[in-house]
Amino acid sequence: MTILGYLEALLLIGLPLSALMALAWVVQQRTGNSGWVDTIWTFSVGLVGAAGALWPVTGEAPNGRQWLVAVLVAIWSVRLGTHVARRTTKISDDPRYAEFARQWGKDAPRRMFLFLQQQAWGSLPLAFAIFVAAHVPAAGLRLQDGLGALILLIGIAGEALADAQLKAFRSNPDNHGKVCDVGLWRWSRHPNYFFEWVCWLSYPVIALAPDYPWGLASILAPLFMYWILVHVTGIPPLEEQMLRSRGARYRAYQDRTSAFFPLPPRKQSAI
Repeated sequence: MTILGYLEALLLIGLPLSALMALAWVVQQRTGNSGWVDTIWTFSVGLVGAAGALWPVTGEAPNGRQWLVAVLVAIWSVRLGTHVARRTTKISDDPRYAEFARQWGKDAPRRMFLFLQQQAWGSLPLAFAIFVAAHVPAAGLRLQDGLGALILLIGIAGEALADAQLKAFRSNPDNHGKVCDVGLWRWSRHPNYFFEWVCWLSYPVIALAPDYPWGLASILAPLFMYWILVHVTGIPPLEEQMLRSRGARYRAYQDRTSAFFPLPPRKQSAI
């Protein structure tokens, strides 16, 4: 596949993502619930990623590696997208996006549209990593393909466990107003985000190969996801909201618990 072919692939990945996130904007504007944004984004990346993985760039039927990558991204998308959709049906709005809208004021609809388009085109490193991993020019499945699949499945399982632990904690009336610090949440303030990041480590494992320089592009996926989760739309706005709603309890939780990477809780000095 030529350089022009890979540039064409980038465009063919970006355009449907842009269209699907425009649809997310329409849904958000009509329902007033911005939780649907993350739902549609997850299914969009899964759909575009799986389609890109199976794209017959050589004119031949998809091989085993293409099917493996397509199935992996489909499993990730369905699991996470369904979880976010169920959560969205139980809320009136996502507090992170609601805070953005409050700051934007009357210009919120236009700013939200532009923000979602930034999400669409900013997701190119993720979808392109899936594409290059699926199209490694190597015959047959390799040990590293299995290792990549195992890493992604571990990430999915870890994220699902973190989500289940948080749901169980919140469903107990005795925990109302408290901070979840049980299970994985005792070791990381955002174990669901950590395991989501682990999922994206799988594609470089599959994509990196001798004489395949495009495989290096897959490294951008975990780098981009880490930046987004830790510094942009993940931890910062969520922790601001938690500090507003939980106050001193959450500050104490911050003091003793790692923000992202799971680590043993820090001992707190007696007051």
